[in-house]
Amino acid sequence: MLIFVKLGGSLITDKRVRRAVRRDVIQRVASEITQALAENPSLQLVIGHGSGSFGHFSANAHQTAKGVQTAEQWHGFAEVAFEAAELNQIVLTALREAGLPAMKFQPSATAQSESGKVVSLDARPIRLSLQRGLIPLVYGDVGFDEIQGGTILSTEAIFFYLARVLSPDRIILLGEVEGVLDADGKVISTITPSTLPQIEASLGGSGGIDVTGGMETKVKDMLALTAEVPSLRIQIASGARPHLLKNLLTGDLTIGTSLISG
Repeated sequence: MLIFVKLGGSLITDKRVRRAVRRDVIQRVASEITQALAENPSLQLVIGHGSGSFGHFSANAHQTAKGVQTAEQWHGFAEVAFEAAELNQIVLTALREAGLPAMKFQPSATAQSESGKVVSLDARPIRLSLQRGLIPLVYGDVGFDEIQGGTILSTEAIFFYLARVLSPDRIILLGEVEGVLDADGKVISTITPSTLPQIEASLGGSGGIDVTGGMETKVKDMLALTAEVPSLRIQIASGARPHLLKNLLTGDLTIGTSLISG
């Protein structure tokens, strides 16, 4: 079984404070992944993470998501790339220290996009790393864009592209909240394209600066992916609760909100 796991920027950093990393959370999550793999050694994982209070502050200051054209904007583009990679190294170190054979793949090195949508990315090394028993690690990054010059590539955008190439069985998106909440603050167990209009008004973003669109964008984009890959189940859940990720990885389909094709 192949599962994509995203560690949200709001989970692994305090998005309200620049460069405020939650090392304890990252270390706990890494430990839970190790435990899940001990129970099911055949499990294959691609791990991704957001940039949280590292990349998002600079991206917001330079308006990188809206396009990159001037020399000043390109300097900002490089700054965002540097900060995103800095957080990635922290995550990679935690995974390695937990005994996981994680290997990072920098999205901006091979990805190209059109208006923020990834249209090409060399997935062959990622596929080969999975075949060799490694755990590819990707992350929200900058990217060269054929329309805008440069932009921000969210982890979801990268997963969207990779899912059509690698065909994962599930995608797990971890943040601070228990799932997608309705107007009364209760977790919605399942969302399909047909039920989305009923709950669309209650969708909101995460706290702090988020240049990639927040919960509404996440849900809509991931539902679009289930339309392309109908067998795919996407779960949105809280990574703040201990043991929850391990339970998700070992087969619990009742946690959080599931996005399915119908």
